Parts: sequence; C-alpha cells; structure tokens
Amino acid sequence: MRGPELDMWLSEGYFRMRQEVFTCQFVPSDDGYLSAFWLRIVLSAVQYGPKQNRLLRINERFTSLAKPFLLTRELETLYATYRASLDFETFTSVEDCLFGGAIRNRFDTQLIEVRDGGRLIAVGIFDNGSDSIMGILNFYDPHYARHSLGKYLMLLKIYYARQTGRAFYYPGYLVVGNTKFDYKLFPCKAATEVYDDNTGQWLPFVWDTVNTLTTDRMREFGL
Repeated sequence: MRGPELDMWLSEGYFRMRQEVFTCQFVPSDDGYLSAFWLRIVLSAVQYGPKQNRLLRINERFTSLAKPFLLTRELETLYATYRASLDFETFTSVEDCLFGGAIRNRFDTQLIEVRDGGRLIAVGIFDNGSDSIMGILNFYDPHYARHSLGKYLMLLKIYYARQTGRAFYYPGYLVVGNTKFDYKLFPCKAATEVYDDNTGQWLPFVWDTVNTLTTDRMREFGL
C-alpha cells in the first residue's frame, strides 16, 4: 500500500482503515443512513483566502516538523487528552487507529508535529503515495481550540505535499447531512473534487452536484 499502488486505490475512492483499504457510500445515523462522498484536493489549484491566511498568521509562532511516523507515549498522551474532549466515539488510541493490533505497517506513514516551545500541541498523521498523500488523523490539545489546529494541520499537510511534488491530497469523506465533516472543505473549496462512484470520475466540488448525486444514490438503494 505504498507509492503508485496507494495512488491507484485512492483514485478509485478507497481509503485506509488500520492496515487495509476500504470504501463506502453510506454511514449510519440516528435516522438511518447518510450519504458519504470521498474528497481530494488538487494541489496545483489551491489558493488561500483571508480565512486561511489569517489561520497561518495566528499560528506562526508555533514550530512544525514533518518526519516519519513513530508511535510514542507523547503521541498517545496527547491523543487521549484530545479524545476526552470529544462528544462522539472514535478510535481508542493512535495504535488502534493505525494498527488495530497489527505488528507491521503496510503504509509509508508520516506525521507533522506542532509545538508551542517544547510542548507538543498537535499532530497530523498521513500516508505517502507517489503522487498523493492521504490524511489519516489530526488531533490536538483542546486548550488550543481557538487556534483551529485541525484545520491548521490540513494546511501544513498541503505545504508538505506541494514541497515534495505531490499532485493530490485526499482528506477523507464528507457526509451529506452531518456538518462535522465540512471542515475538509476549509483549505480551498475551489480546488476540491468529489468522487462519483457511478462513473468513476472526480468532479469539481459543488454542493448542487453533491446533492444531485445523493438523490440519485438514495433512489438507487431505496433509501
């Protein structure tokens, strides 16, 4: 699941789950099922506006470093603090998210750490392909909530991907009817594409397009 092989799976609407790849069209909700659509960001088309530039500016005092992933107690401690602040269920640990008990990593996993002085305040984990990166997990110290570190980590991943010559950044899926996933549009909606699993095409992200695809999908599955 490295290099061109990972690029291929990502381009066909698959994503990492622990040490495998999977895809889905729906996620469960209290009222049944909601439609999910995979996203990717075309890095050559990314242009930042006032919101993105302001976020970069207010966080410029922090230091960031991209490096190969290594599971440490420091990472797990920060993740546990982050997880305790959430109002929804998620993976129990970084190990659970990436490995689930597996003894080796099939992916070329990297991380970006953000520090305030010597204090680790945010971590973004992603996998390298040859032509793309796949964003896996962002977590941060909830005491820094006003710094929007989850969104900031997306911008740092874009910087890394551009600096290393990648073409695409795959941030995961968006769920129609659940705004908790809309942050994935933050970096640059105009540079974002959505995967049409009926045609196998990536389309420019427009809400009207997504709503039409949702209606067609719901009709097809009788939902």
